[in-house]
Amino acid sequence: MQINEEKREAPERLYVKALKNVIKHYSRCEMMSEKLANPAPLGLLGFGLTTVLLNLHNAGFFPFDTMILAMGLAYGGLAQVLVGMLEFKKGNTFGTVAFTSYGLFWWSLVLLFVLPKTTFFAGLSAPTNTAMAAYFFMWGLFTFAMFFGTLKANRAVQFVFASLTLLFFLLVARELTGNMTLATLTGYEGIICGLSAVYLAFAEVLNEAHGKTVLPICPIK
Repeated sequence: MQINEEKREAPERLYVKALKNVIKHYSRCEMMSEKLANPAPLGLLGFGLTTVLLNLHNAGFFPFDTMILAMGLAYGGLAQVLVGMLEFKKGNTFGTVAFTSYGLFWWSLVLLFVLPKTTFFAGLSAPTNTAMAAYFFMWGLFTFAMFFGTLKANRAVQFVFASLTLLFFLLVARELTGNMTLATLTGYEGIICGLSAVYLAFAEVLNEAHGKTVLPICPIK
């Protein structure tokens, strides 16, 4: 009789043990999810610093050289693509589209300068001013559409996308007119745009690190 009772109790013990294992599994998952960092500041810094450096050139501070190309490939390009993948894992569609797209923008911009000068692609001509105007126009449209995705976020990210939209359309005007004064103005506007992304990145890092608002980003209430 005692053996039969133990046999009847065995399924109950197995059920309790299995339930405890499930609880432990989900507890571990919650702990892991809590430890995931926010990848957005890395993407914002990759975008912002590279944008500032390129537009320091556009404003006439130094000539175009491999420093800008290297930043476009590595920090502006690769870093943002990786951040886009991390945002995908978080389930953030806006972050995935934005960071991945702008990372690939930097790669494409570098290729526009590099491909015509390589022997492997001999015969390819550099893009005309009209072609570059079309290129920047499409990116301006993309950024303008993405701006509407920021309307429920915060004022800081809204400023980044609004100033970037303006930057792209100023680049269109520069390519079509060839006006040097406009080109210099575009460079200064681009510096402001890049610095706004850098500010937002450091705001997110410092606000999280201190657990309070160190640098305000003006969230939408």
